[in-house]
Amino acid sequence: MTYIVHGATGAQGAPVLSALLSAGLPARAAVRDTSKLTDVDAVSIDVGSVDSLVAAYEGAEGVFVHLPIGSPDDQRRYALAIGEAIRRAQPARVVFSTSGYSIDPAADGEDAPNVLAREIAASGVSYAIVEPRLYLENLLLPPMLAAAREGTLPYPLRDDYVTSWSSHLDVADVVVRLLTSRATTGIVSVGALPGLVGADLAAGFAGYFGHEVTYEAISPQTMGEMIEPLFGSDSTAPIVASYAHRDTQTGEEIPEARSAQALLGTRVRSVEEWLRAMAV
Repeated sequence: MTYIVHGATGAQGAPVLSALLSAGLPARAAVRDTSKLTDVDAVSIDVGSVDSLVAAYEGAEGVFVHLPIGSPDDQRRYALAIGEAIRRAQPARVVFSTSGYSIDPAADGEDAPNVLAREIAASGVSYAIVEPRLYLENLLLPPMLAAAREGTLPYPLRDDYVTSWSSHLDVADVVVRLLTSRATTGIVSVGALPGLVGADLAAGFAGYFGHEVTYEAISPQTMGEMIEPLFGSDSTAPIVASYAHRDTQTGEEIPEARSAQALLGTRVRSVEEWLRAMAV
């Protein structure tokens, strides 16, 4: 009996795999190309192939899954394949991270995270859904980090936009708790409570760097210009659109009643604690 970790070479899966192995638990990386992992147990999967996924999931103590990046149609196809594989293989436990998306399994949303949440809920398998908001790792994109080192932290959120930020490390802590205990089911939201605004982020960077850092609210379009050389125009466009949408919202603070703090008794790292853990 082992734990299967999707995307174990990526930003979300790697901390989960590391946390499981550090706890002395058997874990297997589920990746497309196993040649990248020579020092851990790994299984090759095709996330669009039900048979491939069933072979990886059968007999598993738990499965951690998140949807890979792709077009909306591709992601829905992946969600349906994963859901069908879970239904067939019946692993003992499934934990799904929405990767920052808010979901409502009782609604009829056709976006991939909601589709997969409904598929898992209907599978008959013990499950939990981890629902973070924005990742602190976004602040480590080279343009943002370079500017913060010089004293200004730019980001495309208003100064008063309250967000329950969390790191991939925080999410991994919650995922491991949920994989290894079936006491909590349903949605578990992950993030800072109370939520943080730009000045709070800047204060964390100031504490880590040892010099004053101020927050600068930039436009989504400006962010797009900063990151397009990193991701290309096709990948940058939906990111810019997501922040333009956020500009019409009041914030993204998680509901306390379904927070990991309330349900599991965990806490998220402060911005400064996270930066020290990352050793940037």
